Order: sequence, then structure tokens, then C-alpha cells
Amino acid sequence: MSNHRSVVINGDLGSGKSTVSVELSSRLALRRISVGDMYRQMAEERGMTALQLNLHAELDDAIDSAVDELQSNIAKSGEQLIVDSRLAWFFFHDAFKVHLITEPNEAARRVLARPHSEVERYATLEEAKERLHGRSESERVRFLTRYGADKLRLRNYDLVCDSTRARPDDIVAMIVDAFEGRLGGDILRERPPLLLLDPMRIYPTRAADPADRAFVDEVGDAGPKSLEPLTIGHCGPDYYVIDGHRRLSAAVQNEFRLVPASLLAEGEEQVTGRLSANDYFRVHVTEQVVDAWQRAHKIELPVPALS
Repeated sequence: MSNHRSVVINGDLGSGKSTVSVELSSRLALRRISVGDMYRQMAEERGMTALQLNLHAELDDAIDSAVDELQSNIAKSGEQLIVDSRLAWFFFHDAFKVHLITEPNEAARRVLARPHSEVERYATLEEAKERLHGRSESERVRFLTRYGADKLRLRNYDLVCDSTRARPDDIVAMIVDAFEGRLGGDILRERPPLLLLDPMRIYPTRAADPADRAFVDEVGDAGPKSLEPLTIGHCGPDYYVIDGHRRLSAAVQNEFRLVPASLLAEGEEQVTGRLSANDYFRVHVTEQVVDAWQRAHKIELPVPALS
């Protein structure tokens, strides 16, 4: 392998980053380090849950300082690694940075299905979902306050991948293809991140008929990696297609779990001369457009966060 960069993977609990990082370590024959494991050990030693330690760390800089110094020293070592950490992308400046996203209910189901531990335990799906969100927000506030670094900003990463329905081995294969230059090379060179999104979670922005059968079959025969990347906008946790409705329709009809895409704008970045990514979502992702898309494709999209 000619690429000598480390690969750092982040994502909230339930996103599958531990599973993906373990398989990626095996696939690339690189040593894996998990900062999350270190953090959970710290919580257990203090008789706390991971969330309690996160909240405590907002008041006690010594906790973050110890973890951050460790990550910084590992990054400076120059060893090529697979690093499972929610902040490694900030410390490993030259690494290939992967961000995993997951639908919140699916993330909660995964965490709830894990064996209970003394550090993390949840009684119900709603409790798991609520506490996972609280932990994520606690971390985000701390990272913003301490470093001015927003873990939710997609431009911080080289690759963003939705693990909601995708199998870990498929995710690992696509990460390796991107890392080694066989997937999304133009996007990664010119305007990262490369997005690998679940087509069942992408919102339309205009009335669009389903793709015709001949095109659907053509796309299905070629496979998702051969699909021309969609052009995507990002608002909060939601993704919407700006260009590529026909290709998205074909992906949905083929039941693809992931499709490649490029990010045109997120948050307050401009989609047009007068509309930010947030404004574009509010104007174009209407109930009528979404309902028509759902009926035409016989699917149900998640309720938009800004609805």
C-alpha cells in the first residue's frame, strides 16, 4: 500500500465505528487504537458512566487534557494507525478522516442490544436515544469551547459514510477504495468530503418522476460505485439532493445501501446567491415534494429535523 497516512474514524455511539475500525485494521494490517476504550476505562475507574464523565469533563479540564495529550503524542509519533476516536480528526492533521453517521433510532437500537456494562446501560429504546443525544451534545459543546472545533461540520472530514443500513464489510471496502484512490478521487482531491449516503435517507427538492426501468436496470447492473455522484446539500442532520434526482431514484429502486455524492453546501454555506444550505432545505424540501417522492417510490423518509 503506497498511502502512508493514518486513518481516523469518528462517529457517535451506535454508528459502528468500533466494528468498522477493527475490520479496517485487519484489512490494512495496521495497528488500531481506541480512545473510546480508554475513556470508558477512565469512567469506570471513577465510578461514573461515560455520560457522567463527559459532563464532568466540561468542568474539569484535566480530563480532556490527559486524553488530548495522549492523542497528540500518538499523532506526532508518525506511526501509521487506525484510530477510533471522536476527536482524532483534530489532532491527526495529515490523516484520512472518516466520519460515520447513523439514523438516531438505529443507533439507539444497536447500543441497547449490546451486553450491559457497569459504565453504560439503558432500560428502553427512548432512554438510550435520549442519553446518546445528551452525550453527543455534551461532547460537541466541549470540543467547541475548548478548540473551536465542530465535530458535526462535514468539511472537517475526507469521507462521510452512512452506516444505517450498510453492512460493515461494505463500508470497509468503500473506505479502502477511497483511501487507495479507486473511489471518489476527484472529489477527495478538489473539494472533500466524499459522501457515501443511504439513498433511503436523502430528501428530494423538486417534483420528480421515478427513473425509467431501462435506466434503473443500467444503474443496477453497474452497481453503486459506478453511479455518477449526486450533488448534496446538508442541513442539521438531514441530506437533500440538489442535482441527481434521476440517479437517486434509480438507487432507491435498486435498493442500494450507499451511493456516492459530493457536498455542495452545508449550514450557512451558499447553495445559490441568495439561499444558504439551511434556507434551501426549508424552501425546497416541502411536505408535498416529500409525499410525492414517497408515494412514487413506496418508501417512507424520516421526518425532517426542521419540520
